[in-house]
Amino acid sequence: MKSDIKLNFINESNDQNNSNIVFFQKNVSTDFDELAVAWKVIKNCATGWHHEFTFPMGMRISAEDSWGNEIITPIPAHNGQLFHVFQDPSGDQLGFYGPGPSRKEVQLRNDLIKGAICANIYKDGKLLARKTGVSPEQKAVFQFKPTLWVGVVSQIEEGEVMNSAIISDINTELGLLGVESADIVMTGGGTGPGATKFQFSLENIKYV
Repeated sequence: MKSDIKLNFINESNDQNNSNIVFFQKNVSTDFDELAVAWKVIKNCATGWHHEFTFPMGMRISAEDSWGNEIITPIPAHNGQLFHVFQDPSGDQLGFYGPGPSRKEVQLRNDLIKGAICANIYKDGKLLARKTGVSPEQKAVFQFKPTLWVGVVSQIEEGEVMNSAIISDINTELGLLGVESADIVMTGGGTGPGATKFQFSLENIKYV
């Protein structure tokens, strides 16, 4: 397992609105049609301040049933693994099934006789991605590039599904392949004729 990545968000912008900063990943699997989830939101980090956080390499998978029940402890999941939801005498269960068809994906199959499920992926205990309405005999497929998307938003909470308008305004993708630690520096902003768009850059990068 690769080490977690240590990141340090630094606000060097001219932001006057005390904006929220959102970080998220996009599921790039071909059959994925869900909107992205706000994985981490940094609030009230004023100009001249910084906020350290960790981006874990590991992830966990969970499932919700048609009644809104979710397992208490998500299961560690790695690329190349297939999980399934099935029923035994005590009720619905989530378990590891075996190797999946792709080493780049984590998959969850609905092996229930009836009832759709929702598949959830977590990183650092926070919701990273979800796939709803997975019918019996269907699978949720998750694949992530080693990148983080970052942008400025007005109001968003961690774990919320972001609408397409918010996502379309965020176009900064930070590549983290081989990175052990780095600063994420935000510049731009301001008011009046001198205002510029917000920009994010990786600086002081330390590679593995």
